[in-house]
Amino acid sequence: MANSLWDDRAITYDGCVAQVFLFVLFMSVEYSLLTIMSYDRYIAICKPLHYGSLLGSRACAQMAAAAWASGFLNAVLHTATTFFLPLCQGNAVDQFFCEISQILKLSCTDSYLREVRALVFSFSLGFGCFVFIVVSYVQIFLAVSRMPSERGQHKAFSTCLPHLVVVSLFVSTIIFAYLKPLSISSPSLDYVLAVLYSVVPPALNPFIYSMRNKGLKYALWNLIS
Repeated sequence: MANSLWDDRAITYDGCVAQVFLFVLFMSVEYSLLTIMSYDRYIAICKPLHYGSLLGSRACAQMAAAAWASGFLNAVLHTATTFFLPLCQGNAVDQFFCEISQILKLSCTDSYLREVRALVFSFSLGFGCFVFIVVSYVQIFLAVSRMPSERGQHKAFSTCLPHLVVVSLFVSTIIFAYLKPLSISSPSLDYVLAVLYSVVPPALNPFIYSMRNKGLKYALWNLIS
């Protein structure tokens, strides 16, 4: 943000290291918290009578601590692996922030495979969270389909919809950004995708989650009409 305001494209080496660490940390923690929220929805809809015992303050604190601990470990692993590599292709990062994939392009080719271990850890963690979210929502949809009341079904879906939208936006943009075919890769597309997964989800999250707020709905309706 400072670079944008002062029209400056330079960043210090330590600043780049800090940026990579914080970016990976917050992205990892957000994904873990989205996974925990799916579990919260599952308990609230499928086991409402056990909600207080399964999701008490102690359980919530433990899950939050696990989310931050796994995010911290992931961030340390990626940051250490990325900046341990010798950068022998210059010091110009072709992105508007210090993105790992762009920094790796500056490394020596024989050292590039060292990042594989960090990628395997991140992929395992991310895939495990994704499977957990999918299984949770399969159970939720089965439980909702068995509800006799349409009002109950509507309430359950309205509870889950904001979370589903955020998860879909978060996961789809990251998957497309990092797993897109090389044939369609280009610097301009990389810029757009980086904005999509790094700026758009955090910007839309407060708006999406607030759509269940009656006061916000009323204000938005007045603005539109």
